Amino acid sequence: MSRILTIGEPMALFVAEQEGLLDDAERFFRFIAGAEVNFSIGMARLGHQVTYITQLGLDPFGRNIHKFLRKNKIDTSYIGYESEFVTGMQWKQKVKSGDPEVFSARKNSAASHMDKKLIKKIKWADYDLLHLTGIPPALSDSCRELVFQMMKEAKENGLQVSFDPNLRPGLWPDKQEMAQVINDLASQADIIFPGVAEGRQLTGKKDVLDIAALYHAAGVPTVVLKLGAEGAFTSCADGTQFYTEGFPVEEVVDTVGAGDGFAVGVVSGLLEGLELPHSITRGAAIGAMAVMSPGDNDGLPNRDELLHFMKREPIG
Repeated sequence: MSRILTIGEPMALFVAEQEGLLDDAERFFRFIAGAEVNFSIGMARLGHQVTYITQLGLDPFGRNIHKFLRKNKIDTSYIGYESEFVTGMQWKQKVKSGDPEVFSARKNSAASHMDKKLIKKIKWADYDLLHLTGIPPALSDSCRELVFQMMKEAKENGLQVSFDPNLRPGLWPDKQEMAQVINDLASQADIIFPGVAEGRQLTGKKDVLDIAALYHAAGVPTVVLKLGAEGAFTSCADGTQFYTEGFPVEEVVDTVGAGDGFAVGVVSGLLEGLELPHSITRGAAIGAMAVMSPGDNDGLPNRDELLHFMKREPIG
């Protein structure tokens, strides 16, 4: 299987036990959150080797996250601890439908103090692909410099690069800066996974064809626009374009993490030599599986679970 490197901020996640406003929630279930955590766990459950880079606070939540990653067979050899700063945390509303309210306490977190010194430890020859999201560059200037340098060195060392914008507007000083930084990173990737709403926000274009065309003009070979329950639209620089239908879902429990699951399906498929359409279908399947569980990553499947689910007929 393939060897993957990623970087991000894992957080302690507390999901309300009862539906209603977070203001009124009294009891919570604890999980682990983070887009790159979700991606890493999904890839590891499918048998790929994943190395996760981050900094954790020297606190119970940071130690728990480290144990959780190791339990899920993720390489933590590049994870460090910060004694002066704490691990980020999130609280999430329980809802029957739609996106839940999420409150984060991550400002000045241990992960936000990562910088380019971490790159000196990376042995690029050990990896096939670098997966990045738009979250680390939003955490701090030092994290932003780190991510851009990682992108540069990964390309110089022949790694493939996948990029998911994963917009977090609340972490940016303004939307214009967010769009500029995210689009600069996207332009250097081999494949990108913006949600259609993200694509519209980042490009100012409404139609999926126009969004894809803008990214192709910037140098992105493959653009995959996530369309939620409707599936995805894929566009390649060689002119290939197609829609992929979504999979039926018995009950939507929590939509957070579905996009990360989608990226898992596509990237794992491509690394395993599947054709692009098949890989996109796998992404749609894992995205559907992810929304049927309460945590951000507990619904991500192993290989047998994925194959069983994909025997179902897509939405017609």
